Amino acid sequence: MIRTKTTLIVGAGASQEIHLPSSLEVLERSASAYDFYRFGGEQMTKDSSVLLRHLNKLAERPGNSLEKLYEATERLRISARMSKMIDSVIEQNDDNPLVTLTGKLAIAHFICQGEARSNLRPAPKNPGELPLQAGDFWLLELGKLMTTGVPRSKVHQCFENLSIISFNYDRSIEHFLPYVLITAYGMTLPEAQRTVSEHLKIVHPYGTIGRLPWQKGEGADVEWGNENPWNMINLVHNIRTPGELARDNRAMMELRNAMLKSQRLVFTGFGYHPQNIDLLVDSTFSHNPEVLCGIHGLTGPAQTTVVRMMRRKLNLDKDDRLMVINAKCFDLFRDYGMMLES
Repeated sequence: MIRTKTTLIVGAGASQEIHLPSSLEVLERSASAYDFYRFGGEQMTKDSSVLLRHLNKLAERPGNSLEKLYEATERLRISARMSKMIDSVIEQNDDNPLVTLTGKLAIAHFICQGEARSNLRPAPKNPGELPLQAGDFWLLELGKLMTTGVPRSKVHQCFENLSIISFNYDRSIEHFLPYVLITAYGMTLPEAQRTVSEHLKIVHPYGTIGRLPWQKGEGADVEWGNENPWNMINLVHNIRTPGELARDNRAMMELRNAMLKSQRLVFTGFGYHPQNIDLLVDSTFSHNPEVLCGIHGLTGPAQTTVVRMMRRKLNLDKDDRLMVINAKCFDLFRDYGMMLES
């Protein structure tokens, strides 16, 4: 049970633990798949063929032509050489809405593919099991942290002090948590899904590839593990660019409130890109929360930069308010579980 108002800020490293692609991997795969000019006929890769089929559907819509769509994919492919994140490439080419459209299409395709091939299955193999393959996964530790000490009659308390900000396009957290409740409390799947839908406070600043079918909302939905959904073109509209997010006052308020109302901030699998930090906090951030930063995978100079940036951006007035931990997501939740539960 989490006893302190906590906001968990989740980055790509968390999804990579279950073998979902990073933003860099999505960028590289998109650039490769969109390199139509080096392919011809049967030489085309499977990803290129799938994306080309979707481009042909997009070309049927008013205002789109296959030639202009090809030009947009080529613009994205060339720009990829100057970036490490696909959302940055899309933002850099915001003068061309077709670059935005084809970039989002590539994201939707590769995240759907990543979910289907990840260590998180659509459902458990056997009753009473979790849908995770064998291994050490932070999602399991999060589930233990949320349910320990909470009676079935007060299951809402699992979610009471937790907010999540996920910068990932996948829905791994939402898909996994109902199975946590099934395992911990013997709930049925519909009951567990309903409980998560009603009580989980989660924000995806850049959107997701779509709602899970049992989640509330009006956007297009897609099942976990569906690598080639029929409504791929509609899923594109669930994804937001940084610019689109910044112009959405309601979304920005929801994001900032999750930060401001928290007494403890936990960054895990996070890359600490200045663009994302600026989205999370502004000059009014001054309530001096306790901050735990996982920095696994960052170089020495980058770790030093993170410490300086977080102290400055979060206006931390005491050194003991910031803890910097060089640990993977699983290790952070396992080793600091007592602190996170307190």
